[in-house]
This record gives sequence, structure tokens and C-alpha cells, in this order.
Amino acid sequence: MNITIQAFGIAKDILSGSTTTLEVEEGSTVAEVKAILARQYPAFEKLASLRLAVNASYVSDDHRISTNDEIVLIPPVSGG
Repeated sequence: MNITIQAFGIAKDILSGSTTTLEVEEGSTVAEVKAILARQYPAFEKLASLRLAVNASYVSDDHRISTNDEIVLIPPVSGG
């Protein structure tokens, strides 16, 4: 299945754009999506953390992705 991922901050810079589309197996987990991203964009491996939100909620690495899920990359955040 194809999934579209929206990115912000440094994740957007790594992707060279605000969205990307990945081909993944039906029922893939967040961990599997992160692994695909790291293979295609090695700079993701250098980040201190990388979270995914699915349908506006943070999810764990074992969460399974569905066809129509809204997926957002959440890079490390700093602030003050």
C-alpha cells in the first residue's frame, strides 16, 4: 500500500519537501515505516529522536498503519 507522510522542521529538510509517499506492506508497523525512512533518507538515523503521529495521536513503534491513516513525522523539538 502507499502511504503519504507529512513532515515538519528538520524532517521536512531531510525529505526536501513537506510530504513523501512510501510503499509499505499492508499492516506495517511504525517501526517498519521508520526503518524504510532511514534506508531512503540516512539523515534520519542521526536524529536524537523521531516520532510518528497517526491520525493526530502519538503512537508507539508497534502501532500498525492502515491505508487511510494521516501520518506526520515529529522530529526532535527544542525550545525555551
